[in-house]
Amino acid sequence: MSTATVVVTGLGVASPTGLGTREHWAATREGHSGIGRLTRFDPSGYPAKLAGEITGFTAEEHLPGRLIPQTDRMTRLALAAADWALADAGVRPDELASFDMGVVTASASGGFEFGQNELRKLWSQGSQYVSAYQSFAWFYAVNSGQISIRNGMKGPSGVVVSDQAGGLDAVAQARRQIRKGTRLVVSGGVDASLCPWGWVAQLAGGRLSTSEDPARAYLPFDRDARGYVPGEGGAILILEAAEAARERGAHSYGEIAGYGATFDPKPGSGRPPGLRKAVELALADAGAQPADVDVVFADAAGDPDLDRAEADVLTQVFGPHGVPVSVPKTMTGRLYSGAAPLDLATALLALRDGIVPAAVNVKLSPEYDIDLVVDQPRRLGLRTALVLARGYGGFNSAVVLRAPAPH
Repeated sequence: MSTATVVVTGLGVASPTGLGTREHWAATREGHSGIGRLTRFDPSGYPAKLAGEITGFTAEEHLPGRLIPQTDRMTRLALAAADWALADAGVRPDELASFDMGVVTASASGGFEFGQNELRKLWSQGSQYVSAYQSFAWFYAVNSGQISIRNGMKGPSGVVVSDQAGGLDAVAQARRQIRKGTRLVVSGGVDASLCPWGWVAQLAGGRLSTSEDPARAYLPFDRDARGYVPGEGGAILILEAAEAARERGAHSYGEIAGYGATFDPKPGSGRPPGLRKAVELALADAGAQPADVDVVFADAAGDPDLDRAEADVLTQVFGPHGVPVSVPKTMTGRLYSGAAPLDLATALLALRDGIVPAAVNVKLSPEYDIDLVVDQPRRLGLRTALVLARGYGGFNSAVVLRAPAPH
């Protein structure tokens, strides 16, 4: 396998902060939050009532009618985001060999809303009323499958299921496939489980904020942190070998320079969590030192114990207040497998424009020795970014991004 440089040439964003990269980035820079009371169903009977919802998305405006009956909301969002990413990259799939293009996405829940609706028909009307599309529309791999079918992509493809860390793991797998010779890989992740069945599943994790005030519900690294707000959406990225991208005159947002992943030890083992090791692996893979990192996009669990663990890692690796820390997901909520790809997209835009997004509504607790960017975005010369993600059950992943070399 080669060690070819792999770059991101296209971005497609579907987020509570906006549809499309431009709308999302403008809202993120300006600190406009997409968190509010759930509207996709009545949450009054549940302890958690807030979410980061995507507004203004009408699937029929973006996709052919034949796809609507066979897709969950998350897949419709993913298909639209993939279209936007391919257009942004200047890629026409019908002009490339089908086996030179692959798809690797992440999923944390699959098509929960589609599954819930079909199970309701099964229980209330009978099996003859259940859609044949239930056989795949709920499945974790369905976004990869539908993107590949829609675009005629027959190269190496797959899905990664590692909760919040999955988006970084999928992009790393995509980089691996490109280094093995695949011409182009569509990667990232989109999740959307804002339905009663999905909501109960998320509540079962025990980490959702029950605050009803959107400005005080999700406060990572804040003294008042008491859980997180879930959301829907994510980002799709187009990955190519840098040389191939240059040959066709493509624009590069930046390089996937390094990756590391670990799994936490068994609780009670006395061994430390694996996040620091994931960071060290990613830096080593990128050939970078801690001093080279200009900004960190934190996982930011919003849970006091998990925030403490992440802040400790940042202090150990970079020193007290050693690197600016950004948490734009305070404006979207945690999007499960879509969260880290959205952070990657946001980090690449930050590298491009020299702007570190601020965490909204957060007042940094004095117990954390980190340089959390709050209140206003910070303008800096940025070359290298580190994106962190942790998944429920012990997944840890880290990706180092490097800005394109100046011409």
